[in-house]
Amino acid sequence: MKAQEIKPSTWTKLENLANEYRFGVIAISLLIIGCLGGVTMSYGAALHTWSLIAVVIPTMTTLSLLLAVAPMKWILNAFIVTVLVDILVILLV
Repeated sequence: MKAQEIKPSTWTKLENLANEYRFGVIAISLLIIGCLGGVTMSYGAALHTWSLIAVVIPTMTTLSLLLAVAPMKWILNAFIVTVLVDILVILLV
């Protein structure tokens, strides 16, 4: 009987690469999330309570994970969610 090879997905390859360059990814993520959150707030996210909450919760969660040096899987997932939420709020407000 022949063993089947399991090919890693693109997301798994990205996680492995991010683990290899952990501190560079943390620095770049910190810069992008911090600036994007500030730009989102300056474009009017602070005018409505719903948009303020929608931006602050994922942004602070991602920044907390970065400072805590959490597993890269958590950081990457939170990073993607935060960027999507920030861009969505910029487009809606």
